Amino acid sequence: MTGMTDRRRTARTSHSSRTSDVAWDSWADGLPAPGPAHTAEAPDDPAEAAVRLARSGLGGEYVVYERAGVWHYAAGPAATVTLHAEGITARCGNRSTTRPLGAAPLEQLADALAQLPHQDWRVYGWAAFELAHLLHPDTGETGPDPLLHLMLPTTEVALTQGTARIRTADPEHIPLVTKALAGPTGAEGEVLTDDVDELLASGAEPYQHAVARTVDDIRAGLLQKAVLSRPLPLPAHTPAPDLTATYLEGRRANTPARSFLLDLGGWRAAGFSPETVVEVEAGTRRVSTQPLAGTRALAPRPEETARLRADLLGDPKEIHEHALSVRLAVDELTGICRQGTVAVEEFMAVRERGSVQHLASRAAGHLADDRGPWDAFAALFPAITATGCPKPQALRAIGRYESEPRGLYAGAVFTADADGSLDAALVLRTVFQRDGRSWLRAGAGVMGQSTPEREWEETCEKLRSVAPHLRRSPGTAPAEPR
Repeated sequence: MTGMTDRRRTARTSHSSRTSDVAWDSWADGLPAPGPAHTAEAPDDPAEAAVRLARSGLGGEYVVYERAGVWHYAAGPAATVTLHAEGITARCGNRSTTRPLGAAPLEQLADALAQLPHQDWRVYGWAAFELAHLLHPDTGETGPDPLLHLMLPTTEVALTQGTARIRTADPEHIPLVTKALAGPTGAEGEVLTDDVDELLASGAEPYQHAVARTVDDIRAGLLQKAVLSRPLPLPAHTPAPDLTATYLEGRRANTPARSFLLDLGGWRAAGFSPETVVEVEAGTRRVSTQPLAGTRALAPRPEETARLRADLLGDPKEIHEHALSVRLAVDELTGICRQGTVAVEEFMAVRERGSVQHLASRAAGHLADDRGPWDAFAALFPAITATGCPKPQALRAIGRYESEPRGLYAGAVFTADADGSLDAALVLRTVFQRDGRSWLRAGAGVMGQSTPEREWEETCEKLRSVAPHLRRSPGTAPAEPR
């Protein structure tokens, strides 16, 4: 993507059930403008306030996105943009237009967003992991499902301690938001399962076999690292988790880089992301990524956590894995940044994320003059720490050894603004719901020094960031004994 103005380097969307075809450059004509901001009282806990709004049903589909101490609630698609393997569809009201994909699908996405008539829009959305196969051809099948979906909300609420800032294109939403914030949060739900160990124990043999085969590939020189994951379906005898209650309980127990709760474009999810895929700052055009690779559990006793941290910092496999990830992050940034601006700003710090601690680094640079935020997204997605090195070979290994498509897992939930800023959270430590199913998923970085037993153990450690916090809906019967 080259030569785009700042306005053409962002995103927004549209929504309707009965649509008529319109020209690409007029698909968002007539989109109502949001009115002036209103301030209202809110609970002191912004996560609790966000859950009240999510439970209100206001506007139908919604996204909650936490970043830097602010919870953003966005609801009611005024417009949507959806990218799939055959084309990109923009919808607004009862109008729709579709274009076939070209060689640069995210440039087309930015072009669709450039048609939005307002100058200060923000879109919310998600990207599925299988978008990787468009960005890295000949690495696998994209599949039939949408690969990226964006929503321009009718109503946005920014939540901080005790305060809500409401901005909406529908004045009738203002009293509804105020009422939801002033009302009760509702029941927090009962624990979904009392036996987390039993839940995590399923599927060990096939996962360990896949790790062993990947180690063989690495030792044969086919690649250096692959991140293999395993789905963990919730048993049929277990009731579906209440995602709002799970989000609230899980957020209180986790220390994420970002958190999110969404019901958008066919996906429902609650997650506590340990890292960002990409962050682009408006004005300075600084772009950064935050690879986390290398893991140990957080123990109940501080002295045991300290021992595990020392073990992590001294483990050759973990250090090698982390260094590979940082090196590739630098290479990817170098391709889109001004010469001489790329640097590793933080290297191998330890970050606590829920039930685990990770080696963490940050690489950053400044975008070249002919590059924009969607160039950065295209260069850095999917995250190195959820794929491997080299990325194309790692994607092929994932396709060989994982049992099903990842979907939203290891993809991104993100916001993008008209001013050129973009913030994308890596979708890990998440509970998913789609097509009547509920599941968790976790992975581990496989290197030549890996053992199947240790990588399996690492997936269990990560799943403990979510599994103990699953909550069933009020009035739902507990899991039946088997």
